[in-house]
Amino acid sequence: MSYHDLIRAAHSRIAGHVRRTPVIEVDAGALGLALDRPLALKLEFLQHTGSFKPRGAFNNLLSRAAPQAGVAAASGGNHGVAVAYAAAQLRRKATIFVPDVASPVKIARIRHYGADVRIGGARYADALERCDAFVAQSGALSVHAYDAPETIAGQGTVGLEWDEDTAGLDTMLVAVGGGGLIAGIAAWLGDRVKVVGVEPEGSRCLHAALEAGRPVDVPVESIAADSLGARRAGDLVFAIARQAVDHVALVPDDAIRAAQRLLWNELRIAAEPGGAAALGALIGGAYRPAAGERVGVLLCGGNVDPAELANVE
Repeated sequence: MSYHDLIRAAHSRIAGHVRRTPVIEVDAGALGLALDRPLALKLEFLQHTGSFKPRGAFNNLLSRAAPQAGVAAASGGNHGVAVAYAAAQLRRKATIFVPDVASPVKIARIRHYGADVRIGGARYADALERCDAFVAQSGALSVHAYDAPETIAGQGTVGLEWDEDTAGLDTMLVAVGGGGLIAGIAAWLGDRVKVVGVEPEGSRCLHAALEAGRPVDVPVESIAADSLGARRAGDLVFAIARQAVDHVALVPDDAIRAAQRLLWNELRIAAEPGGAAALGALIGGAYRPAAGERVGVLLCGGNVDPAELANVE
């Protein structure tokens, strides 16, 4: 079955468990952006749990049998919240592994949904090692954050909906962590829309993989590391991205902060750093649209501590 078919099946499977998030068009010039067409913003931070992640979580849990030990996941935060939420909705036990850099806001949400949270390790890759060891010992069902067909297909439903709801886009800007989201969107769209990845300069696993011709380990150091902090792009993600992702733009942390500031001050959208990163590519000039180009930006996460917004005013 092709990814296109897997995404269509996932969309039907998870429809009763996720929100179809809206797309709004805003005057780019009024936001100080150098675009001569309205900017289409897909508001996926309005999804259950504050990010796109429940799509992949529900597709995993609804299409795979969970043993008595339940499900387990490693996460920088958002995937863990989503798996905990999906498990609670479906009455399954969940164990979530997060690194030390995980946001306290996200850890609190994981616990709120009744999952067992295990904190440790410097980065996501360390949490994944601990999760893999737990799965091997317990027999729990592993729900990978990005490099599994079920996860990619679930995240790809974002692209399906955006494609149906917003005709005529030339380009979509999509933030990249491990790459499950951009892989799913690109697999759905094929060559009909240019899909551009956006990564922090200090956390560039997909950019490095495309440059090297294979997934490679990269250092991770960014204000968005809790959501865009994978050390290595997945093999499945890379296979799709090398065919269907136009390129990956790199943004500095100050452009990400500027995007958070713009979203909050002008639109009253509270975005976490990873959720604002794609817009940061336009603000910082890492992506420069051509004249007449119609651009869409995915705002993929809103799990930010409200107190943090005071620092981006």
